[in-house]
Amino acid sequence: MKIEGALSQAITGIQRGLSSARDNAEKIANAGTGNPADLVEPMVGLKLDTLQVQASAEVLKAVDKMLGSLFDEEA
Repeated sequence: MKIEGALSQAITGIQRGLSSARDNAEKIANAGTGNPADLVEPMVGLKLDTLQVQASAEVLKAVDKMLGSLFDEEA
């Protein structure tokens, strides 16, 4: 995979994870005192969003490391 592709995928993953986390947080905030079972899906979703952002950040770190090593070798 090209570095630009990996970088693009990492940024897209972070953006999608954060957007979904906002949506799930809003669902949790708006649930009120209704049925607690209504909170299960957005709470699980929020955890999945966290994992997606963390995984995408790791890809971003790997790209950064690869770019750093490329510049170190050329110097």
